[in-house]
Amino acid sequence: MATTWTATQVSAAPGVRSHKSIPWYLWCVALAVTSVTVGAHWDVSWHRSIGRDTFWTPAHMAIYACGVLAAISCGYLVLFTTFRRPAELTSSSVKIFGFRAPLGAFIASWGGIAMLTSAPLDNWWHNAYGLDVKIVSPPHTLLMLGVFAVSVGTLFMLVSAMNRAELAGDHILGKHLQWLFLYVGGLMIVFQMFFRMEYTWDVYLHNSGAYQAVAIGIPTMFAILWLASRNRWACTWTTLIYTAFVEGAVLILPLFPAEPKLGPVFQQVTHLIPPKFPLLLIVPAILIDLLWSRTKEWKAWQTALVTGPVFVLSFVAVQWPFADFLMSSEAANRFFGTMYHDYSMPSTSFDVRRMFVRPEYGSDLATGLLLAILYAILSTWIGILVGRWLRNVQR
Repeated sequence: MATTWTATQVSAAPGVRSHKSIPWYLWCVALAVTSVTVGAHWDVSWHRSIGRDTFWTPAHMAIYACGVLAAISCGYLVLFTTFRRPAELTSSSVKIFGFRAPLGAFIASWGGIAMLTSAPLDNWWHNAYGLDVKIVSPPHTLLMLGVFAVSVGTLFMLVSAMNRAELAGDHILGKHLQWLFLYVGGLMIVFQMFFRMEYTWDVYLHNSGAYQAVAIGIPTMFAILWLASRNRWACTWTTLIYTAFVEGAVLILPLFPAEPKLGPVFQQVTHLIPPKFPLLLIVPAILIDLLWSRTKEWKAWQTALVTGPVFVLSFVAVQWPFADFLMSSEAANRFFGTMYHDYSMPSTSFDVRRMFVRPEYGSDLATGLLLAILYAILSTWIGILVGRWLRNVQR
């Protein structure tokens, strides 16, 4: 039987007990995701402005607070469900190695443990190989996997609670859970783009590689969030959260004084260096929301085949000329923040000189964008399958 774009709707069932408010552990894991999102951007800013002076920075504490919150709250939930066996939690749990809990609690607790495990490894890595500011390193990858597991576990816990509320006919609780789900989904978009930071720096935005990096994964998140949340503007709302968060960092971080503590120092830095201006993902997000509202009855592969070109071409259409603006002197202000540079960045670097790195044109660009469209199609198809499945998860 052919797979269709729409998912099976859950229907109300009598006699199913529903929560009247969002459980404390869902607020706890949502706070954990918030803490690590703030801490990660703060930490990169700390590295770019001050250097890695000690492990015990406030930014690091914000990051690892996520692991602590997830490990403790979800670990407690696993033990409580296993040994006390409350009816509401037992009926919405799975059994793994003799323990019982919602599936998301197992995933999030593992993520918290992975994050806490990465802490001493990261400290050793820097001591052994240097105080670099690279995002992608073995300890950072383990940390990122832990953060991803906490975020995925949180989404699982939220969507299963939302599905159960809808099944019980508690539409008010379902709506509250939907907004919390979209909030965490927006933070996951922030996280996804954070991990792509080294490939989507503004000086790389005239190279197809930046658009390929975005096409791998972001359409997947869009499809998952759109289908699982049941909100027709899910892509727009979550992308607005990404845009507001990153722009907030651009405006807020430079308000705090900082000075380099490591050498060599090539740029005079007096305040924390913020991230780059957020990418204009809001445009493809709006178009995809509009598209998917009209293609609910399409097969998954048909929707993916149309979404891929819409996502990539609309994104390139706005981001490419906007990248030209970011290279100009008009963008060197507090709002766009292109005048901020790492203390370790020499004056000959592309970023300081405001020049594109390996810009592509003609056939090279066309080939690269075709590859990005292919990635977006595949990413969307995967997201549709996962999103359809999540709409029926209740444990």
